[in-house]
Amino acid sequence: MKRIEIAELRTNGSDYLGKTVLVKGWVRAFRSNRFIQLNDGSCMGNIQAVIDFENIAEAILKRITTGSSISVEGELVSSQGAGQAYEIQVSTITIIGDAHPDEVQKTVLQPKKHSFDFLREQAHLRFRTNTFGAVFRIRHAASFAIHQFFNNRGFNYIHTPILTGSDAEGAGEMFRVSTLDPKSPPLDDKGKVDFSKDFFGKQVNLTVSGQLEAELAALGLGKVYTFGPTFRAENSNTSRHLAEFWMIEPEVAFNDLNDNMDLTEDFLKYCCNYILENCQEELKFLDERLAKEQAQKPQNERNKLGLIESIKFVVDNPFKRLSYTDAINVLLNSKHYKKKKFQFPVEWGIDLQSEHERYLVEKEFNCPVILSDYPAKIKAFYMRVNDDKKTVAAMDVLFPGVGEIVGGSQREERLEVLESKCEEFNIEKEELWWYLETRSLGTVPHAGFGMGFERLVMFLTGMSNIRDVIPFPRTPDNAEF
Repeated sequence: MKRIEIAELRTNGSDYLGKTVLVKGWVRAFRSNRFIQLNDGSCMGNIQAVIDFENIAEAILKRITTGSSISVEGELVSSQGAGQAYEIQVSTITIIGDAHPDEVQKTVLQPKKHSFDFLREQAHLRFRTNTFGAVFRIRHAASFAIHQFFNNRGFNYIHTPILTGSDAEGAGEMFRVSTLDPKSPPLDDKGKVDFSKDFFGKQVNLTVSGQLEAELAALGLGKVYTFGPTFRAENSNTSRHLAEFWMIEPEVAFNDLNDNMDLTEDFLKYCCNYILENCQEELKFLDERLAKEQAQKPQNERNKLGLIESIKFVVDNPFKRLSYTDAINVLLNSKHYKKKKFQFPVEWGIDLQSEHERYLVEKEFNCPVILSDYPAKIKAFYMRVNDDKKTVAAMDVLFPGVGEIVGGSQREERLEVLESKCEEFNIEKEELWWYLETRSLGTVPHAGFGMGFERLVMFLTGMSNIRDVIPFPRTPDNAEF
């Protein structure tokens, strides 16, 4: 007999009523030697399998424990129990894999509430918990929505290099990749490591961004996007930073900053709406979890909106657009500033902190916000210089609860300006000769943005720590799994 997934039975159970079905899964709970809660990963919900313990061998009963995997065959019937429409009256049960109760007690499979720290220590098992089952189903759905959005709009998906000799951000916080002997690498006549003897004949790192390569593709294909892993050797052991994360980076030829803002708003609304329409069970569970978590915080630290409310907030409200300069003036004139409620200073030229960004979204405008035209000194070298020579055509999108979620810009298409920016940022022009050359061979205005995928998943799930929205987090001193 062919196995039927639990998701199919929960969705289309009426088609199987009175029929014999075969289901396999893991035991979530077993009570009264009769009622088994079975889950196979196809959905959040379980199906109840009811056994006649008087007709089941004692040796089998003892092996039906939390965490064990089993196969059951029996008739699907309407359930009299609350919260479930159907159940299986079991005729045959087979143990697939044992889970010793003493061992289960040491793990996150034990049916009780666990701390997120403990769950991270057992990342190999946390997929089998309700919370992380919901988180990673939403992560999958968001990933699918992203590809669907760009595909429907005629974008080409580009795989940019993971190994690169360039530093797209100019920050220098990159992981080096080398085949040289770490104990005695070859040295040049200046006593420095001679990377010409390395595999690629030069120093190579893990990429921090696929943007520069995506720009090259956009200048031939028109509209492209990347969606892949990126790496930052930034020693930030916080709830918002990872050493390995995923980035979405579209680039569009002939787009200016306004076009870029339009694309970004459409993109974010599409992703949020997709999750609202396709992940209702997961959202309901995570919304309830977040509400309980928020209730334990002081009133002034609680999020204004629940999880589902926050996502609808993005979908239902047009994004407010204003310049960085106007935003600074709004903050300086706010009662919040005058009453000294901001922890960090507010003045023109600062890199806005999360508290400033959230104030603009949640207090001042009550909608998502797009800030533009930032001071040139706090933004990357590739952003187009505005006519005032002090600001660049950059934009950040601010969301409730999280602050900045997207950063982008119109790219600098003028060769002479870009060359001067390279000098200003101490970037070797020889290392980016290919990037600069595109500015003398039919250069055009173009624009794009970057979004850390995990930041989006944090917003869509209500999780407060970025380590809980990626299967196996890479952070300082942690590469266990």
